Amino acid sequence: MILTVTLNPAWDVTYRVPRLTPHGSHRVASVLQRPGGKGLNVARVLHALGAGTLATGLAGGATGALVTGALDVPHDFAPIAGETRRTVTVVDTDATIFNEAGPDVAPDEWAAFQESFAALAAGASVAVLSGSLPPGLPEDAYAVLTRLARDAGARVLVDAGGPALRAAAEARPDLLKPNAAEMAAAGLDRAALGEGGALVVSRGADGMLAVTPGGCFEAVPHEVVAGNPTGAGDAAAAALAVALRDRTPWPEALGEAVALSAAAVAAPAAGEFDPDVLRRHRRATKVRETSCPW
Repeated sequence: MILTVTLNPAWDVTYRVPRLTPHGSHRVASVLQRPGGKGLNVARVLHALGAGTLATGLAGGATGALVTGALDVPHDFAPIAGETRRTVTVVDTDATIFNEAGPDVAPDEWAAFQESFAALAAGASVAVLSGSLPPGLPEDAYAVLTRLARDAGARVLVDAGGPALRAAAEARPDLLKPNAAEMAAAGLDRAALGEGGALVVSRGADGMLAVTPGGCFEAVPHEVVAGNPTGAGDAAAAALAVALRDRTPWPEALGEAVALSAAAVAAPAAGEFDPDVLRRHRRATKVRETSCPW
């Protein structure tokens, strides 16, 4: 089982418009409302791939009830008193996103979640820790969960940014998966990974770079896919979580991550992917060994 963690889930509202014009009035072509958050997107992709998964995290208030009530994947969320956040995404040829910060989490709620997480991690082969941290949680929250998961025997993938990413790196997860901007802001390098750790950097249309104990590899999609890129990184994280579970060689794992990421861009909403695009990119994506950046 692959355990996904979403500490700051959201009720996502997605508007599709022909063209987004700042300060203008827009006629919305379609509206999609659903539970959101990076870990939930990862869980949806895993579920669609047929990989056993369980989603956990924190949810509270009326919005939290909306999120957990509408989830279409196995889940076990811990209750909190604060109100779960909302997000709004406006999609034309790209995506413009408005993210609320999220609820304050009390120290006793965080302590209770750590206990729940440790129990769930004992039944997991991989734990995926991804997304922003809500107010009230310490910057080292992912580092704490990384250590708990590894103590329980699970491998760990962290997809985060900022101070949470830097702190998580110190706990030595098996895989860090930032995008290029997050990696640069965090000041990460090969030394931050520790012995045996790996780093996969998402670079948008330029594909992905993997820095691993066995060498460095890059994969680039064979064509640019138009659509909604919001969940592309989460789809890649799902592919990499499966690779960690199965101990897939890095070139194969990276190629699958790029292919699934492209397929996610072609889908209507984050957490979904287009099977035809996935098949096409699986065949055509090229992976090559490259010189390591450090």
